[in-house]
Amino acid sequence: MTATDPSVLVECRNLSFGYGQRLILDNVSFTVPRGKVTALMGASGGGKTTVLRLVGGQVRPNKGELLFDGQDVGKLDPAGLYAARRRMGMLFQFGALFTDLSVFDNVAFPLREHTELPEALIRDIVLMKLNAVGLRGARDLMPSEVSGGMARRVALARAIALDPDLVMYDEPFAGLDPISLGTAAQLIRRLNDTLGITSIVVSHDLEETFHIADQVIILANGKIAAQGTPAEVKASTNPLVHQFVNAEPEGPVHFHYPGPTVAQDFGGGLG
Repeated sequence: MTATDPSVLVECRNLSFGYGQRLILDNVSFTVPRGKVTALMGASGGGKTTVLRLVGGQVRPNKGELLFDGQDVGKLDPAGLYAARRRMGMLFQFGALFTDLSVFDNVAFPLREHTELPEALIRDIVLMKLNAVGLRGARDLMPSEVSGGMARRVALARAIALDPDLVMYDEPFAGLDPISLGTAAQLIRRLNDTLGITSIVVSHDLEETFHIADQVIILANGKIAAQGTPAEVKASTNPLVHQFVNAEPEGPVHFHYPGPTVAQDFGGGLG
């Protein structure tokens, strides 16, 4: 194994992964620099969430390596994987809060699970994290009593509870109104810079994601279709990337699912 670049936190080296005969990632290589926001984008089914699962060790590559701070996640034993995951925070789609726990207890959960800190110190940490996302006053509410945007911010406070080196966001803007979406985007950028963490954002929201990202990676057909700054990706001449960033209905990604022609299905009766 070659030496890792100290400025890189996550590195994907010639990685391939699939389920059965379905190949999702095909010999993919890229890096996630420390202290930066990297966006993973592309059409649905392109492997974006799969990358997050590989980083977290939920699945292992068929070939190649997925390195987290120089460690090959796919080769870690359970103890090593558990230790690596303590350095990662995850914001799941729609927050995934524990519905029977209060806002306070949701954020306290990883602290109680992974540390032996006294409750008095846990209280202070939880309130600091909730304050960072503007919800210290909502500590006693239940998830059913907060809005979708507030739930996403609670989930973000939980994701940063252990002061992770890496925070991964799986569709953090899905289902949010414009105000909540803008708030969530600003929080991701601000917390990344203030806490000195590294962020990987999986998103379909072009405007907000391009606004906060330092690096954008477009995945398509198991490969990297484009990679660079938001400006560089927008200027890409790749037809698939052009279709994606301009939200065009027709292009390499077709509207119609492949199948028989209209003439074959209807015997030419619709000419």
